[in-house]
Amino acid sequence: MLYADYPLAEQDGFADFHVSLAPPRDLRRWFRPQVQFRFDGYSPFKPLPLDQAFPMFEWGLNWCVSNHANRYLIIHAAVVEKGGYAAILPAPPGSGKSTLCAALVNRGWRLLSDELALIRISDGKLVPIPRPVSLKNASIDIIRNYEPSAVLGRMVADTMKGTVAHMKAPANSVARASEAVRAAWVIFPKYKANAAACLEALPQSRAFMRVAENAFNYSLLGVKGFEALAGLIDVSLCYDFTYSKLDEAIETFAALKPPTP
Repeated sequence: MLYADYPLAEQDGFADFHVSLAPPRDLRRWFRPQVQFRFDGYSPFKPLPLDQAFPMFEWGLNWCVSNHANRYLIIHAAVVEKGGYAAILPAPPGSGKSTLCAALVNRGWRLLSDELALIRISDGKLVPIPRPVSLKNASIDIIRNYEPSAVLGRMVADTMKGTVAHMKAPANSVARASEAVRAAWVIFPKYKANAAACLEALPQSRAFMRVAENAFNYSLLGVKGFEALAGLIDVSLCYDFTYSKLDEAIETFAALKPPTP
């Protein structure tokens, strides 16, 4: 259901990663069933309860990209785009990043990613990987109430991240998965109960260091990583953003002005 809009690859076509979900080769196949994530024939993680198969698939794909797609600078961030301008939202778990991302893509923004910003080394553009948006705990009902038409998968309880559910990526975002885009804003979101929406300008030097802290392979890429991140920050307006109400957050994003050339 959540991947219904994605094209199927040819049987003998190229794939970046070959992954599968399968039961362990022991008695846990039958007793309290478990599932293993396999990548190119081996299992990088311990098995999880069978009920957690879909979250494990999503987490495993994130691991594959963040550990192996080193032709990009990879940042732990959501990425959305509107009118040809992309906003990168780097943030640690618990910041409200995914909730904000889900709200934005239900109000006309294109989803590039909920988890991973891929910055192409050759030209600094952001490469989309639109996949289901991961929602956790209270965020599930928040988005369900905010946008009743959003398609959510079933809730899975007692995972390492609490209760999780995934929201289907908009069909238009999937259809435009080959359209890379330049960044216009780097915005560090933070949910704060009862806080009014507040967008505060951030010096580019500080933004650079904070994005580097959220990057998976900045040091691995060396000079190329530095140049890619410097180029990204140089063309972006940078902000801290605090919010509590999604409607106010959407209004704030709608009022964003792109950088002047």
